Amino acid sequence: MLYANPVAAEFVSGEFYGKSSYHLSPNKLQSDFAPVRFERELKLFRQFCMGGNVLDVGCSSGAFLHQLKMKFDRAYEITGLDVPGAALEYARELGISVIATPFLEHDFGQQRFDAISFWAVLEHLPEPRRFLKKAADILRAGGFCFLLVPNARSLAMRLLGPRYRYVMPEHLNYFTRETLLRFVQSEARFQIRELRTMHFNPLVIWQDWGSRGNLVPEEERARLLKRTTALKQNPLLVPVKAVYQTTEWFLSTVGLADNLVLVLQRQGIGNE
Repeated sequence: MLYANPVAAEFVSGEFYGKSSYHLSPNKLQSDFAPVRFERELKLFRQFCMGGNVLDVGCSSGAFLHQLKMKFDRAYEITGLDVPGAALEYARELGISVIATPFLEHDFGQQRFDAISFWAVLEHLPEPRRFLKKAADILRAGGFCFLLVPNARSLAMRLLGPRYRYVMPEHLNYFTRETLLRFVQSEARFQIRELRTMHFNPLVIWQDWGSRGNLVPEEERARLLKRTTALKQNPLLVPVKAVYQTTEWFLSTVGLADNLVLVLQRQGIGNE
């Protein structure tokens, strides 16, 4: 298992995320709320969970939940949870029910969920196993848990190593397929339903290839996200997108795409 040591206190406490302006920068917001932003995640989510009570842990500005609500309005009751800050307030202003208490500290009482998502969250956590255990505690029997983390054996990671922009201080854990499987198997109440890799951004590889491993400023990351989102929506690039989709499909098939995605199902009887 690859992990950061030591870890700065601001990442453990969540203070770093509460004061970050990255998720509310215009480029980041425009990209996150574009129709194509969560198309892969939504397709996977709908494959397993067609409706019910959903909790998005680490919801930030609420973009995923907003897309879920806009496209499938009456199917879901949505709640977002994150550290207190401007991004969470933005989600609240969108009409999303939010929880500003840390996940491990929040008392859910008898509330149970049909689905819990951790989109790009576990890599930020000093104690991810405790999050997985609590997710099992508050999921209904038969409910689903969705995990997405960077793939430490992706093509980008293999080519770039520490020059890859997502080798960054706030990423505390670097999962491979093998370590992610061992991690989730520590929680016996979950059954693995699907494991795949998805997403591929060749522009990141191009930009990071010539770098010396310097941290990419948040503004530059947001600009690239906006650029790639615009390319995906450009109708003139349909032939190019076909080549890109074929490449992403091949990398996903051989386990080399940028992110690992895992779907778990809570075992048990009734609402335990």
